[in-house]
Amino acid sequence: MLSRQLGKKLLEFETPFYLYDIALLRQTLESVAYESQRYGYKVHYAVKANYDDRLLAIIREYGIGIDCASGNELRKAIEAGFEPKGIVYAGVGKRDKELRYAISQDILAINCESVEELEVVNELAREAGRKVDIGLRINPDIDPKTNHCIDTGQADSKFGISYEEVLENAERIKSLENLNIVGVHLHIGSQIRELHVFENMCNKVNVIVRNLDSLGFSINFVDLGGGLGINYDMPENEPIPNFASFFAIVRNHLDIGDREVHFEFGRAIVGECGELITKVLFNKTTATGRRLVIVDASMTELIRPALYGSYHNIENITSEDAAEVKYTIVGTACESTDVFDENIGLRRTRRGDLLAIKSAGAYGMSMASRYNLHDIPSAVYSDDLL
Repeated sequence: MLSRQLGKKLLEFETPFYLYDIALLRQTLESVAYESQRYGYKVHYAVKANYDDRLLAIIREYGIGIDCASGNELRKAIEAGFEPKGIVYAGVGKRDKELRYAISQDILAINCESVEELEVVNELAREAGRKVDIGLRINPDIDPKTNHCIDTGQADSKFGISYEEVLENAERIKSLENLNIVGVHLHIGSQIRELHVFENMCNKVNVIVRNLDSLGFSINFVDLGGGLGINYDMPENEPIPNFASFFAIVRNHLDIGDREVHFEFGRAIVGECGELITKVLFNKTTATGRRLVIVDASMTELIRPALYGSYHNIENITSEDAAEVKYTIVGTACESTDVFDENIGLRRTRRGDLLAIKSAGAYGMSMASRYNLHDIPSAVYSDDLL
């Protein structure tokens, strides 16, 4: 990874900071753009994964749209220069002021997640004197085979309208005069590594679209969401996700005629291009004999391990001691769960060494907080260093 190449040069920067490999980001974008264009598929970047201005400017160069999950994300995308007609806006709880802003921007679609939301958007659109393009976010009740904290497509999830409720309320939905129901949106979860799950999704989408056709809906596009995972275990072995296999599965199993097919990737685009670089503050051994390495990063810079129990590969990038020692890596936050990993092998680690916490390009910076009044970390970009 990039941090290993730069090594001690990174000691010049105040830690902790996010290190972004711009060359890898561009290679990833080239891959997803090429593989999607083979089938005429449309790709949106899920800006919730990382909204760094410099990364967004690069993503925009590749003609990729944006998927937003809040009004502020939508505003960020508009201000960053993304075309409104390439923007979709989902989110289970949109505020009225956010919906008014979305209505005013004439975006590709507001993806609605309940019947009541459809009625509210219809009324707000009527007040604005507009007719608004809408996607129905349908909950497909599919087990995504991922961490239960980040699955979004099972029946009891807060996300989406149940398929049965859409069927029961079809006439009510079609009667909303200020809405154009133009799309269907599904998203079953994040960090999905078992690609056969997407086969199941396609098969269910085929049935949903056929039934909506029979009920008189005019669906122009199907948005299959994102969810394609990255290799947190061995990121060097798979720095770019297998977009070719993913799109081939969709091509072979999706049967919805000539409608547009859209995707929303976040982690798959930016996850591997980012690392969290942190400095060792102290070493100590607990009464039980556990060796702790205390670093100056914490759950405030990368909350995923504390929040989800997620794994990130960690490496000492400045130690010259070949001996490997088992350590538990902990952060500075005043929480017992502020642990990056336990009992991992690192080169002998001393105060002042730099550790790289890998695969931190997604849901690192965007989920950072100022708990304990920590500063928000800066970013360092590879093209400023190489």
